[in-house]
Amino acid sequence: MKKQPTEFAVIKALNKNRDGYISGEELAAASSISRAAVWKHINNLREKGYDIEAVSRLGYRLVSSPDILIPGEIIPILKTKSLGKRIIHRESVDSTNALAKSLAEEGEREGTVVIAEEQSRGKGRLGRNWSSPVGGIWLSVILRPKILPLEASRFTLLAAVAVAKAIERLGVMPEIKWPNDILVNGKKVCGILLELSAQADKIDYLVIGFGINANFGLGRIPKEARDRATTLSEALGEKIDRRRLVADLLFELESGYRHLTGGGWKDILKDWKKRCAMLHKSISLSTLHGVVEGEFVGVDDFGAIRIKLPDGGIKNFAAGDVTVKKRLT
Repeated sequence: MKKQPTEFAVIKALNKNRDGYISGEELAAASSISRAAVWKHINNLREKGYDIEAVSRLGYRLVSSPDILIPGEIIPILKTKSLGKRIIHRESVDSTNALAKSLAEEGEREGTVVIAEEQSRGKGRLGRNWSSPVGGIWLSVILRPKILPLEASRFTLLAAVAVAKAIERLGVMPEIKWPNDILVNGKKVCGILLELSAQADKIDYLVIGFGINANFGLGRIPKEARDRATTLSEALGEKIDRRRLVADLLFELESGYRHLTGGGWKDILKDWKKRCAMLHKSISLSTLHGVVEGEFVGVDDFGAIRIKLPDGGIKNFAAGDVTVKKRLT
């Protein structure tokens, strides 16, 4: 296991002694660094927005922490067994999925999380850009499941259920729109992007990327998307605790992952359908071969959409863009 950075140890020690002071000597011992290095790290943390009080003969006391998603703020509140025990944090990155894929190619272990405060080239499905300003949650997870490549698409549905359950803890009821959108009040707050490397009979790795519109105003959403997208802070009328949402998401994802690989696919699918915003609605599906219209009647055993056509037949589609038209009467 790779050692967590010293900054993590300093934050952990300060948080542990939040009700009082910790001396420089104790902080140095807890962090395995010198007294001089303690002062350097304290200053670095202050530059990141930490309010740390220093009192002669008493030591240091953490007064408040900024809203940033560094390992030292997330790992202590995690309830997972493996997911997120190693977190790679960046202030800015082209794409967390791109970085996670590069790390996975180099042998990075399962459960590693890549998270950034902003993305300059966030990716959506079909190579689309995904606006990723500061205040959102831009996160990718590396998994190495022992499954057939055919089964990989199930992880998109699993990821949607995991993020929906995490958002529900905020007191809102999200809906899932096939294949990878999470809606609040009918507007998108989260997109999911699954990418993988596989051989004929096995998966080398999966990277699941989450883009969650969390704590920023609607003005940061591109004008052309404001009629169909929103943020969690806008929906709730207040900022959320991003660290808690990340911890809850990783817990739900790990729980679902273990259940799925243990034979619980039917339960995952049931949870997905319960939150689906499209069941028995009239939809239009844009595919590479044209537009298909009909009634959304569910998904197959691998997550492909099932559409009841006007002639009564049912056809499955593995990919496409859905527009919900109106409720059937």
